[in-house]
Amino acid sequence: MDHIVHYDPSLPSGIPSPCFVVDLQRLERNLSILDSVQKDAGCKILCALKGFAMHSVFPLLSNYLAGVCASGPHEAQLGSEFFGKEVHVYAPAFSDRDMAETLPIAHHITFNSFRQLERHRTAILNTNRSISYGLRVNPGYSEVEVPLYDPCAEGTRLGIPVEAFQDRSLDGVEGLHFHALCEQNSDTFARVLEAFEARFAQWLPGMKWVNFGGGHHITSPLYDRDLLIETLRSFKGRYPNLTVYLEPGEAIALNTGILLATILDIIPGKPDIATLDISATCHMPDVLEMPYRPEIFGASLPNERAHTYRLGGLSCLAGDVFGDYSFDRPLRPGNQIQFLDMAHYTMVKTTTFNGIKHPSIATWDPRIGELNIVREFGYEDYKNRLS
Repeated sequence: MDHIVHYDPSLPSGIPSPCFVVDLQRLERNLSILDSVQKDAGCKILCALKGFAMHSVFPLLSNYLAGVCASGPHEAQLGSEFFGKEVHVYAPAFSDRDMAETLPIAHHITFNSFRQLERHRTAILNTNRSISYGLRVNPGYSEVEVPLYDPCAEGTRLGIPVEAFQDRSLDGVEGLHFHALCEQNSDTFARVLEAFEARFAQWLPGMKWVNFGGGHHITSPLYDRDLLIETLRSFKGRYPNLTVYLEPGEAIALNTGILLATILDIIPGKPDIATLDISATCHMPDVLEMPYRPEIFGASLPNERAHTYRLGGLSCLAGDVFGDYSFDRPLRPGNQIQFLDMAHYTMVKTTTFNGIKHPSIATWDPRIGELNIVREFGYEDYKNRLS
């Protein structure tokens, strides 16, 4: 092997390839930031399992966060089993079976329509557990630039518009929820909150809680946490009886993990193509869906360094390409590279299309020099997803 580009100079050799590696020191740093926001703003922060569901580290997360938010009964069960604190559940719609599986687990349930509320209200009231239920609303304003990720886009199916509240009974409804951010700063949140209050303030005095959703990039070095805290304190000053929840997904694991990959082949071309032992469509679907260009340690944009390559995946999909990157030295089969910021969303969205092996999952703690291979995957994992 000619060279290994390290995400962390202390990262040990011998990590199986491919492998997701989560840095526990970086993860705990993020959690400490989130905890300070909770304390300073007087809010509660939940782990959005749609963004980060690595349950082997839930004991660490539960030391800092108030609980989890789930998108259905399976995520809710995972949070209940491994996190052990509050479980909040929202879905665009619940079947009767989904609701029956959710009721023994959830502490909060949020509905996406009045029809769903009426369909499942009796089941909630008949359970022997205390479950608080609420409604997801459309604040009517967002600054999300990619339509695929804009929950307030025209024709959205997510959230109830204020017009639908007219002449509706909110008997038993204890909370309102909105989600209108995507990797955005606190100034955007302040403007969305203003739009939310302009439309829904009349119902807030009768509520017990509000949930301001995800997309808050709280642990980013560019994020204005002081403004977030000021905005939340001001809101709580207006509505002192409301418990405020945030549920960032990306902020929890932002900049905490890599995906280690190995070059299997170099195909001559313009530019030369390096085929990896991972796949964009299987292991980084947002590269093709959003799309976006993941960062690689020690690499730059095409032609910025001496040697430019197109990095391709292992599947039969013609467009299974990560992008074009330049390196200081020529790449050769056996070289390892590290894709950065791969802990959030990437892991939860992987597939086994083409029967491609799922990357292993590991944790690394540089404070004590400990690498732990949490899970390796094989044929049984592929087979058991099929029938």
